[in-house]
Amino acid sequence: MSNAPSDSVATATNFIRNIIDADLAAGKHGARRWCGQPGPADRQLAGPPDPARIRTRFPPEPNGYLHFGHAKSICLNFGLARDYGGRCHLRFDDTNPEKEEREYVDAIVESVKWLGFSWEGDGENNLYFASNYFAWMAQCAEYLIASGHAYVDSQSAEAMRASRGTLTEAGQDSPFRSRSVEENTDLFKRMRQGEFADGAHVLRAKIDMASPNINLRDPAIYRIRHATHHNTGDTWCVYPMYTFAHPIEDALENITHSICTLEFEAQRPFYDWLLERLAEGGLLQRPLPQQIEFSRLNLTYVVLSKRKLIQLVDDKHVGGWDDPRMPTLVGARRRGYTAEGFRLFAERIGVSKSDSLIEYSLLEDAMREVLNLSAERRVAVLDPLKLIVTNYPEGQEEECLAPNHPLKPELGKRPMPFARELWIEREDFMEAPSKGYHRLFPGNMARLRYGFVIKCTGCEKDRNGHITAVLCEYLPETKSGTPGADSVKVKGNLHWVSVAHACRAEVRLYDRLFKVPAPGGGDTDFRDDLNPESMVAIHAQLEPALGDARPEDRFQFERHGYFVADRADSQPGAPVFNRTVTLKDSWGQAHK
Repeated sequence: MSNAPSDSVATATNFIRNIIDADLAAGKHGARRWCGQPGPADRQLAGPPDPARIRTRFPPEPNGYLHFGHAKSICLNFGLARDYGGRCHLRFDDTNPEKEEREYVDAIVESVKWLGFSWEGDGENNLYFASNYFAWMAQCAEYLIASGHAYVDSQSAEAMRASRGTLTEAGQDSPFRSRSVEENTDLFKRMRQGEFADGAHVLRAKIDMASPNINLRDPAIYRIRHATHHNTGDTWCVYPMYTFAHPIEDALENITHSICTLEFEAQRPFYDWLLERLAEGGLLQRPLPQQIEFSRLNLTYVVLSKRKLIQLVDDKHVGGWDDPRMPTLVGARRRGYTAEGFRLFAERIGVSKSDSLIEYSLLEDAMREVLNLSAERRVAVLDPLKLIVTNYPEGQEEECLAPNHPLKPELGKRPMPFARELWIEREDFMEAPSKGYHRLFPGNMARLRYGFVIKCTGCEKDRNGHITAVLCEYLPETKSGTPGADSVKVKGNLHWVSVAHACRAEVRLYDRLFKVPAPGGGDTDFRDDLNPESMVAIHAQLEPALGDARPEDRFQFERHGYFVADRADSQPGAPVFNRTVTLKDSWGQAHK
């Protein structure tokens, strides 16, 4: 059951909710029984009525890290369970022993929790592994053999591909399709006992080699793999195919609505065929799960293909799966993206049956909206230039007060030390100002935010003519928060930090990983579209309060955007900051 806090967005209806509403109104699932854990029909029917009005599931394969598309599915499945008084299961579809690792299991568990969802509640712990159902799946396969719905094929993989046919031509029956039930039973038993080498035989469903749906042309349902499994070790040397295992997993877990992406739409006839055959044999409880497809997340400036993400990591275009530029949830978390932002984004884009390309700026806008409310404000000077207040006494200092959050006065104010020498942004001074420039230039006045009004008197340069310091005088009676603060009107407003008190820290300015909306469009290599400026590391001068930032502390650096203390590289007293997102969407204008 989801325990995620509700976000401040009205829940919009969609075609999936309409299906669920109709099912509940018709009482379709009201007679289901639940023995408290997954199991076949005889176990479930011995249990009490299912307390969950619906059951959904998020079923990742533990062969990689979750990405932004998975976040949409997580929010959808757990959100539906939450809203309808149901349960959402976290199930690891670990039927492929050669690609799955415990590292990915642990990372997926942590990411789902980080997004704010739980599979525990009301006395249930709905965390499951498909590999724990292998014995039941084998029984299902044996039933299909016994009922004449499956056979062992001894053709080579190449021969099976050649006989499968095309979208316009029917397939050809395997020469082994007419094997007797006894022969098939014996061969499958020997396959399970490890008598044959990988690829020597496969178990196929017996459906229709002339079906217009190529997925119904006797699909393979079991193959031989002599490989150690992360969960079951060397217990098994035959493993179910995903298209066979997945519907059985759903049925064993009492899933009512099996929600998946559109690429599985063509597999739905086999999903339904298989469950019907097994229910006819009394192996599975009715009503059977219903598969419902929705469009997957397609996002501009991003690649979500696992193959391409692996290439980025292996070719060292990024620093790993948790690189803040990667569209993985571990990368997003390290960048400072929030779980609330993902939930808000998922709610706004909704679900549909039609594929569409979502603008990356919508995700960034969701993050900005959440961070604007939650992130305390701090001051950072990213491109420091020294400012000397020539009429401020040397050795003297005083405190200026800055609000921690302008929208939350209850968070109070923090002191910012003011002294003779300050750091300001280099762009805040122009010796020869352009038209409309209101910051510092000789003779002009501006306000030091939370401090005093100052008047620029000139600058200092080195022998090469580079500006090394800006000179000014302050007006003592204009300190912010005092009666004289408004006695002098100015247009420019600058942020600053005291040189003597500043915290020098590494700041990483992250941007989009790709420079074009559709990386690899046409016949190009997607890696050719990488943005060479997707990460720029600088050393900035920060207000002293930031020196105590802990990993994953988030702030708005005034004027610059939202930043987070890096969860991997920050050390006590020495934080490293990552830019999460700018204050405004400047990318669209800059890259038109």
